Amino acid sequence: MGEQAGVAGLGDEPGAARAGFARRWAAAIAPTVPADAVAGLEELLAGFTADLCAAVRPDGQTSAAQQVGRGLIGHGLVSAETLERTLAFVGEHLLTDFDLPDEPRRLMAVLGALAAGFSDGLLKRTLDEQEHHRAEALRAARSAEAAVRAGEAKFRAVFQTSALGIAVSDVNGVILDCNDALLGMLDRTVEELIGSVSRDLVHPDERAVISRTANQLMAGHEHVRVETRLVRADGDIVDVLIALALLRDDDGEPAYYVTMVESMDEVRALQSQLLRQSLNDVQTGLANRTQFVGWLENAVGSQGPATLALVVFDLDGFRVVNDAYGHEVGNMILTAVARHLRSVFDGIGLCARIGPDEFGVLIRDPADVPTVVALAEEVVDRLAEPVWVDDDGIGVTASVGIVVQPARGADAAELLRRVDLTVRWAKDDGKAQWALYDQGRDQRERSRMRLAASISGGLEQGDFQVHYEPVRSLEDGTLLAVEARLLWDHPTEGLFDPQTLVSLSTATGMAVRLGKWAIEQACADAGRWYAEFGEAAPVLSMDLSARQCQEPELVATVRRALRESGLPARLLQFELGEQLPVLISDDQVDELTFLAEHGVRLVLDRMGGGNVPVERWRRIPLTGMKFQGSPVQGLGERANRVEKSAAVALLTWARTLGIPLYAAGVRTGFEARRLVELGVTGAQGPLYGSSLLAFDEVSAILGKS
Repeated sequence: MGEQAGVAGLGDEPGAARAGFARRWAAAIAPTVPADAVAGLEELLAGFTADLCAAVRPDGQTSAAQQVGRGLIGHGLVSAETLERTLAFVGEHLLTDFDLPDEPRRLMAVLGALAAGFSDGLLKRTLDEQEHHRAEALRAARSAEAAVRAGEAKFRAVFQTSALGIAVSDVNGVILDCNDALLGMLDRTVEELIGSVSRDLVHPDERAVISRTANQLMAGHEHVRVETRLVRADGDIVDVLIALALLRDDDGEPAYYVTMVESMDEVRALQSQLLRQSLNDVQTGLANRTQFVGWLENAVGSQGPATLALVVFDLDGFRVVNDAYGHEVGNMILTAVARHLRSVFDGIGLCARIGPDEFGVLIRDPADVPTVVALAEEVVDRLAEPVWVDDDGIGVTASVGIVVQPARGADAAELLRRVDLTVRWAKDDGKAQWALYDQGRDQRERSRMRLAASISGGLEQGDFQVHYEPVRSLEDGTLLAVEARLLWDHPTEGLFDPQTLVSLSTATGMAVRLGKWAIEQACADAGRWYAEFGEAAPVLSMDLSARQCQEPELVATVRRALRESGLPARLLQFELGEQLPVLISDDQVDELTFLAEHGVRLVLDRMGGGNVPVERWRRIPLTGMKFQGSPVQGLGERANRVEKSAAVALLTWARTLGIPLYAAGVRTGFEARRLVELGVTGAQGPLYGSSLLAFDEVSAILGKS
């Protein structure tokens, strides 16, 4: 039987996971395992692990778990402590280690089947041993009294030391012998049991069942198992599982009954303990996530409340506490949080610890939204009270997500998604505050995230384009440069402008990949202009973000794009945002310097005044500076005196740097003339056309020059 256990494969569970689980299982039961059973124990338990995983699945059969219990007995693992440790270990770790469906009832059924299989195996083993010893004794009786005494001694050893209650009775049911386990189970003495009729120990309502069982044995069955109730000496009832066997003499006639009795109360108590452990958090005493999800699933059923409130508290920066003071202090904080939740929500909602530093509260039929918000705020206020560790008062804050909605017919998983999203809103908005679920905001964000997630596919399908904004000479209007703009022509949503695209690509980490593609595409276009128009070709200008500068392959990407396109480095210009110098490292500054030394132009972009970290950007070899916003608008006819003086002062100072100055967002001829007076040489903006130009349109302009 032991060799058959473990045959059923898991299918999709990695062998390494089973081996690791079996190794920890073996360690848990090792102190109870006989020395001769240690060899090959981990391999045996790995096979049993496969059977248990298969059994606990919704479509599994608990008979596989019974086979595991019998297999333990078959390999000599017969100790009651072995069973106890096995049930505790499997009950605690099986679902979580293999990411199995979280169904406590299913798990309890599997554990019960395992225990039943163990009991059945132990009963059969004992009966087999008894029969073996009896046969040996009978044979030995014919040869020598010594052999008989030896056989009886072995039988008595098994009989007396068994954890199961055992009784031997004659064919009329009169008890001839019993062991200590049965005496303890029924709270009776040897004198009370020996000579009594076993049928009298059975509850009156169950005696007919026992009679039918005895008749089955007389009809030829080897042994029969049945659940029944026995009566203790004090009148209390004991639920038991009995295995009844009829032993026959040499002539085949009934000789006596052997009855083995197992108390179901102990098994059920163990099952209840395992269930409690599987549904509660040991550290805080609150319910755990499994039980919380169960509450939520019950609340959204047809018999649930009309409305519910789901409140989740996510501790802000809890890792800081653990890193600074250790996990023992961190556990003190978690216990304090649980205490605050109980004090506020006692009698109002169900509290649980649903994550390492996350707590949830479920309120059935809340009074109204303001009441729920007030309760959440009270908890946040209490969390500010410090927990004193020596001379340090440690406090935490929490970001709180609140969902209040109709309950019946709702989806528990969707509710959890909504509250998790709302917690993120609270964190994004500054932490230490609450946020209320907003369906409109959720739909907008989901739509935006779907778009962001589909960028990769759009790039593969050729939905992206590079268009160009002309940069004109303020002196004669000739085309000095073109600034590349990346556009996404979405098949259903239409054209996305560059600013929206930057926001979407940043959300999914696609910014670097898109930036690399844009550099290659724009350089290819500019290389074709250079090949056709020579020195009349415009400078290619492109934005370079801090994230692109942090990419280790930036220099290699630029050099490859220049080499493959044939574009001279002097005709490529990168525009650097005014905050970029403080966002990149010294090594990344060195890479920009390397590009500049090989001819690539670097222009400081979006100079708004007052925000430029001079000590950082002065180390970058700039070849130009570009202004937009208030420095340009301050030169307009309707600008006030303060705006005009600030713009003139900034541009006058920039002129002393001795590098070309450019302006963006130029709207009027008056602004253009003032920019010329202040030393600006090139400009772009509405004055020169608001639409972006495709490759062919730029070629047409160059052809007319």
